[in-house]
Amino acid sequence: MATKSSPWRDTPRKARIIFLLAVFFVFASFGFATDSIDMGRQPPLRFAISVVLSGLFAVAYAASGVALRQKFWMALLPLLLLQALSMGLLANIFPDGPRLAQLDAAQTARLGSRLAFDGSALIVAVTLGYIGFVFVSISEGRRHLRLQLEKTQLESEMNAAREVQRVMVPQELPRIVGYDLESVYRPAAEVGGDFFQVIPLPSGRTLVVIGDVSGKGLGAAMIVSMFVGILRTVTSFTEEPAQILAEANRRLCGRIHDGFATCLVVRLEDRGRLTLANAGHLPPYCNGKEIAVPGSLPLAMVEDAAYTQSTLEMSAGDVVVLLTDGIAEAQNEQRVLLGFTRVETMLRQGATAAGLADAAQHHGQNDDMTVISVARAA
Repeated sequence: MATKSSPWRDTPRKARIIFLLAVFFVFASFGFATDSIDMGRQPPLRFAISVVLSGLFAVAYAASGVALRQKFWMALLPLLLLQALSMGLLANIFPDGPRLAQLDAAQTARLGSRLAFDGSALIVAVTLGYIGFVFVSISEGRRHLRLQLEKTQLESEMNAAREVQRVMVPQELPRIVGYDLESVYRPAAEVGGDFFQVIPLPSGRTLVVIGDVSGKGLGAAMIVSMFVGILRTVTSFTEEPAQILAEANRRLCGRIHDGFATCLVVRLEDRGRLTLANAGHLPPYCNGKEIAVPGSLPLAMVEDAAYTQSTLEMSAGDVVVLLTDGIAEAQNEQRVLLGFTRVETMLRQGATAAGLADAAQHHGQNDDMTVISVARAA
């Protein structure tokens, strides 16, 4: 269950301190007003302590009210009782001086000085308190406006990234004669770095591409969008998986700063023949057994990287599974990985793409998850 964050945690420390000081000064002024009403009869030590206590208890009320919000009464009642006891004890220890019916010149001068001090101190305390309130109001208003602008900008970026995401992951898989395709895509965040494409080729064959871009968010989504555009362009003049990777790598080099992309390209052909080429991605599985595919560097690392391709003959009922590392790297609360061994076991037991993704997500999702299964129709 989501919990609301405390306002104290969301507010800068400087603003919190100034706010509490403002509360202290405003309510400490009550002590000066009370002394004026009492005509300066409080002993000086009691007067000083009562002024400080008035401010400190006000700070305690304010802090507990902000921290506890609807449950502020849990602190209010004990604080009220403690304040009443403190002030009563203070009055007993330092009782008021006697009332004077007539004042001589010296007493009148002392009273005048005391009342003048109370008035000046009251004005200073109230002024300092209101200056603090105004400062906090302006600074928090600016901070709130800045946060709203940042939130709006972030929402705009995420909307743009979600639009790009629609390019990264097909909404519907095309029908391919002789094959049954199933796909599952589950990003760890709103926008992930995994992607896959199913591209019909001019020859009538089909290209299945799965990959993972380093990074997350809008930056990764834009890289994937660029890569998907490159794929669409390259497949218009070559259908060879190795050449597709080499040309995509050449075009991506220099355009991805401090990043790279892994990619596995599989061409589906008639009668269950698959042609594969890999660029640093996880090898696929056939009936739960890892397929030995020649590996190479990920894309966008070395411009003249070479890629090789291999073939696989599928029999009726065979299932080839392509996936990203988020499946095997699913980690539970005890930091235990799901692991490739368990992934292979589940595949040998006939786990579907959705079943494999469900198991990994239940174990503990830490990264994007993508699974594509290609089954040879009977």
